[in-house]
Amino acid sequence: MIRVIERPGHLGELRRLLRQFPVVAILGARQVGKTTLARQLVAAHRGQVTYLDLENPDDAALLAEPLLALRRLRGLVVVDEVQRRPGLFPVLRVLVDEARAGRRFLVLGSASPDLLQQSSESLAGRIAYHELGGFSVGEVGAARAEALWRRGGFPRALLAPSEAESLRWRRELIGTFLARDIPALGLRPPAPTLRRFWLMLAHWHGQIWNGAEFASSFGVAHTTIQRYLDVLSATFMVRQLPAWHENLAKRQVKAPKVYVRDSGLLHALLGLRTQREIESHPKLGASFEGFALETVVDRLGALPEECFFWASHGGAELDLLVVRGQRRLGFEFKRTSTPAMTRSMHVALADLRLDSLDVVHPGARTFPLGARVRAVALERVLEDVAGLR
Repeated sequence: MIRVIERPGHLGELRRLLRQFPVVAILGARQVGKTTLARQLVAAHRGQVTYLDLENPDDAALLAEPLLALRRLRGLVVVDEVQRRPGLFPVLRVLVDEARAGRRFLVLGSASPDLLQQSSESLAGRIAYHELGGFSVGEVGAARAEALWRRGGFPRALLAPSEAESLRWRRELIGTFLARDIPALGLRPPAPTLRRFWLMLAHWHGQIWNGAEFASSFGVAHTTIQRYLDVLSATFMVRQLPAWHENLAKRQVKAPKVYVRDSGLLHALLGLRTQREIESHPKLGASFEGFALETVVDRLGALPEECFFWASHGGAELDLLVVRGQRRLGFEFKRTSTPAMTRSMHVALADLRLDSLDVVHPGARTFPLGARVRAVALERVLEDVAGLR
């Protein structure tokens, strides 16, 4: 039996959103823990609750006439796997606009609002989105940070009894996702083609996107390749980190960087079974970069529209730029225990007018590197980045 790790931060945020909005959506990758989180919320909820799972044929049949079925309900109504019935969203709009209806809806889905277009179009101003990622360092503790990096944040992968079982589960998730979940969303890329694309993307992890090169390798149009990338992004498997550019006296990169969001899935795609194999692989630095990036984004609670990378054609770059109001927070990720200032960091500080620059590394100490620059130990990101929120 898989042990459950409590996620109080997410539970608290969901309760807050449900007080403010008639519809709240938990969105995240398949098997990331959305159902577990919803059931924890339901267990502590005071009042009437109805739980509907659209993967359950009985519940799906109950919603054959959704307006009639849902109008009878009161209290909290949970609809799991809502991406299987996108036509529900216009019905929810009718129901939440009824005066004194006395109901709230919590919907769970494995696709982004852009993919579930009807939710944003039908429920504008009535729905709030909460993205659930895999376990973070803050949830599992600094002592398990290396296991989290190696296995990834999916609950069954992290909490599996052995490394072999964790890897087997991740490989099965990849296969099931391609063969079943993608078609269930109404998306049509052939599973073998998308698997090959995802594998090639794993080898590209942490690099600037080059759609033309991918299109040439696959013998398809650039637009087709972009659609494959957008499908994996919209289902929370890949992060496209956009480039930041502004009026500077230098040419800047405008294409996004791409990352496999879960480090455990990255390692499975690359065929890496053990810590030793990860440590000796050419993608070691890029793997740590992606893992540390997701850790910092989670710790800051940064929204996608706040997160960028920056690079000039002259060679200067910054792994992560978080733009929050008037503040500009810079982050570099280095797989070394002795980080030092570089020319690129000096350029980024000056050109981007950074308020701070943190160099996140796997060592044990946090210490200053210069004015507005610190080396921050990954295991202490929880405390040391807290003041930047």
